[in-house]
Amino acid sequence: MKMIQEFKTFAMKGNVVDMAVGIIIGAAFGKIISSLVTDVLMPPIGILLGGVDFSTLSFTLKEAVDSTPAVMIKYGLFMNTVVDFVIVAFAIFMMVKGMNSLKKKEEAKPTAPKAPSEEVVLLSQIRDLLKKTN
Repeated sequence: MKMIQEFKTFAMKGNVVDMAVGIIIGAAFGKIISSLVTDVLMPPIGILLGGVDFSTLSFTLKEAVDSTPAVMIKYGLFMNTVVDFVIVAFAIFMMVKGMNSLKKKEEAKPTAPKAPSEEVVLLSQIRDLLKKTN
């Protein structure tokens, strides 16, 4: 029973829940980026390069024989994945950069100086009294 209680405490911590939400949003973001690259970016790039469909670009190592499929290196799909990665990495970089700049702004806010302690106030008053008497 103790292990279940420890797991519940662990799972309900803010960091774990935040991480789970981040992973779910990241997965959805990855699907959006994949669609953007495959369906929006690569077709115009393919047209500019002479009507190339990147999803079909491949190099055949061994032709198909009867029911055995061909062995192929699908470098067009790899190129799509690389573009996906670059876009996601850039988006995450921009997000982290923005968060860091907000953090720096918070740290840069000047804080009001603390009031001097009672001892310092008393010593200052004694010093001022001594100056007046001399």
